[in-house]
Amino acid sequence: MEEGAYCTERKKQRQSQQDKPYRGIRMRKWGKWVAEIREPNKRTRIWLGSYSSPVAAARAYDTAVFYLRGPSARLNFPECIAEDKGCHDELSSADIRKKATEVGARVDAVQSALHAPTESTTSNRVDLNQYPSPEASDDN
Repeated sequence: MEEGAYCTERKKQRQSQQDKPYRGIRMRKWGKWVAEIREPNKRTRIWLGSYSSPVAAARAYDTAVFYLRGPSARLNFPECIAEDKGCHDELSSADIRKKATEVGARVDAVQSALHAPTESTTSNRVDLNQYPSPEASDDN
């Protein structure tokens, strides 16, 4: 392989890692992260939902891929698969979607709570839509 081709390929890999930090997810133009997975031996996809964080979308994907492919599946977060998921039954697409969206929504809620502004930071903000009161003026 030529030196230039090697550098171009490495650059593409780095860029795709930045665009898609986890397997099975992508970012919409408006900033939401979505997850979907292809059903084995079929052309259809299972829609796993839209999330505000890439971690939530990746966890939804992990749940679905685990139920579809079992313990040998390549996961984004292998340490986060719970032990009670050990029974690998044949689930329908709807059941897999339901389980994955439940996990994704739970993770999304936790991620949102972690990144939400606290009460102390919001109380110091000035409401720009409110008219100034005469008592609050600095002209005194």
